[in-house]
Amino acid sequence: MTVHICHLLWSFRTGGLENGVVNLINQLNPAEFRHSIICLTDYDPAFFARITRADVQIFSLHKRAGQDLGSFKRCYQLLRQLKPDVCHSRNLAAMEYQLVALLARVPRRLHGEHGWDLTDLAGQNKKYVLLKQLYRPIIQHYICLSLEGQRYLQQTVGVPAKRLSVICNGVDTERFSPASRVQSNLPASLTAGDRVIFGTVGRLADVKNQQLLVDAYIALCQQSSDFLNNTALVIIGDGQKRPHLQQQLSVAGLAAQCWLPGDRSDIASILPGFSVFVLPSLAEGISNTILEAMACGLPVIASEVGGNPELVQPEHTGWLFPSGDKPQLMQLLQHCQQTAAELPQIGRNARTAAEQQFSLDSMVAAYRRQYLAGIRQQEG
Repeated sequence: MTVHICHLLWSFRTGGLENGVVNLINQLNPAEFRHSIICLTDYDPAFFARITRADVQIFSLHKRAGQDLGSFKRCYQLLRQLKPDVCHSRNLAAMEYQLVALLARVPRRLHGEHGWDLTDLAGQNKKYVLLKQLYRPIIQHYICLSLEGQRYLQQTVGVPAKRLSVICNGVDTERFSPASRVQSNLPASLTAGDRVIFGTVGRLADVKNQQLLVDAYIALCQQSSDFLNNTALVIIGDGQKRPHLQQQLSVAGLAAQCWLPGDRSDIASILPGFSVFVLPSLAEGISNTILEAMACGLPVIASEVGGNPELVQPEHTGWLFPSGDKPQLMQLLQHCQQTAAELPQIGRNARTAAEQQFSLDSMVAAYRRQYLAGIRQQEG
């Protein structure tokens, strides 16, 4: 029997959550599982092309802003047509469509908590908590990525422990691996010499807080000629913030040592050229980009939010700083520039941690057990 899983998402574009779905679909045994994806809004065909299986279908409900009752009807019709064995929704917006999955008689209904957004950084919005509590009887099992998410679902939403699994994201340590700067797809102008290259990858959105990194970098360059002459900054990703960040760096006279190329499909060939990976987010679940950076042998500077403390071991694989704390971030950036000779060893520690604790195989095996356990329960 092949288990048909329907992944229900807000959209399918570049992002950590979506990247995790790509990895899961590509790695699950096609003899055991087949997949469909339903996007509440729309999807990016180029991103969908990262799925290597030819039998995966993707659908868009084209949900309008606000309450769009028609999107619920379209979702119901799709689910009745597809007849999946499992409906796996992710995050709050998609959770509301689990009622549709119940009405469409989908046997197994799973929901994933992947963290919070700028409008609800701590997950304490009373309206959202009430909504999650109302949907609690409909959802048969919850999957969260971090221990923080587990505590939240148990203590705030009231999910019993027996209906909850923690499955940490995994990283493909063969695809993401250390390499020399010569092999990296970074511009030659940045890799020339011994510059310490600070880099980040992610949606250019307020919640990812790349603004803080740019502000800290500019301030350090203005304060220290040593830092100015011996560092570079790379920000991979696209979004509304990109033009503003580019202009800010240009006005500061730093455009020549900063690279903001937008979205890239060759991240695995760019990351190894970094010296240090920086993630200044205001909220995170378990960051795929941190895991990818660790697998590439990079030290990590990350804000102390969400699952980041579960990934980064201070002074061993990187450093943590209080979210939004510009002086502390500046201190860590300068520390890395001044102790550049120590960075490779911290990077090696990060690579070892990625291999031993956060392998893609472990993640895929955990999801496989959860999907099959649900089907076996139905058959029993």
